Amino acid sequence: MADQETFPCQICGDHKRENDLVPAELIRASIVDVIVKEHPAWSPEGYICHADLNRFRMDYLRDVLEKEKNEYASLEEPDKHGVKEEDHLPGNINVEFEKELTFGEHLADKIADFAGSWSFIAVFTVVIFLWVALNTFILLFRPFDPYPYILLNLLLSALAAVQAPVIIMSQNRQEMRDRLHAERDYQVSIHTELEIHRLHKKIDHLLTGQGQRLLEIQNIQVELMEELARKTP
Repeated sequence: MADQETFPCQICGDHKRENDLVPAELIRASIVDVIVKEHPAWSPEGYICHADLNRFRMDYLRDVLEKEKNEYASLEEPDKHGVKEEDHLPGNINVEFEKELTFGEHLADKIADFAGSWSFIAVFTVVIFLWVALNTFILLFRPFDPYPYILLNLLLSALAAVQAPVIIMSQNRQEMRDRLHAERDYQVSIHTELEIHRLHKKIDHLLTGQGQRLLEIQNIQVELMEELARKTP
């Protein structure tokens, strides 16, 4: 009878009925690639039994999952040319900057801060009024700086001459601090751009590679279900 005719399986070599075999030309190309790696003599004109075919299908699925795992791991690797991981959260620039200042620079900053405050204006006003009061009313007969207060003018001129360069030095350091802030902001922007690019790569990977492999796996599942349906009486 025709249903008793047998054909050899290209993999195991056993002769089986045609219902227990699958024509080689009907095997998916992705499965054929797996078969050829193990059996280079594979021919599209022969047959393969269901047991061997399912084994190669499982090998293919394992390869797909392993490849998926490796690709995802490669996406998680940090960019060698990007910003280092420790630069993700910027350090406190002010603290780092303060550690490098000398005593004179600290003192200049303190003087500049005080000279630009209302406290300095109040103290300065009180000193002038006391100076004028002492030399006009209290020490009326023997003032140490009589009107027009030449000594006071000299002191004020000396104070302005010293105060100006101190304030300029403080402003220069403030500009340096601002440059450090700008540089750190640039590093954070670069890091953010790299992270966004990495996220785009992951999304593209999910939309292309994983989608295609998922469709391939679903097609294999459909083939298995169809084979089971044909075997069911």
